[in-house]
Amino acid sequence: MPHVIVKLWPGKSEQQKIRLAEEIAKDVMDVSNYGKGSVSIAIEEVKPQDGAEKVYKSEIVNNSDKLYKKPGYTM
Repeated sequence: MPHVIVKLWPGKSEQQKIRLAEEIAKDVMDVSNYGKGSVSIAIEEVKPQDGAEKVYKSEIVNNSDKLYKKPGYTM
């Protein structure tokens, strides 16, 4: 049941998004021993001007205890 949501700025091609989703899914399957049918990946585009409010504050700062990989930036 792993479901991964990737939030990124607009501008990546459909091919880049597909490749990113495939690579993330492959790593999730390899590390967690889940089958291909168990993993789902969503990609949500967030405008740069919305990143601080919609991602950094609400999902990174307010959920820092859940982060296994923290960013090297602050906003």
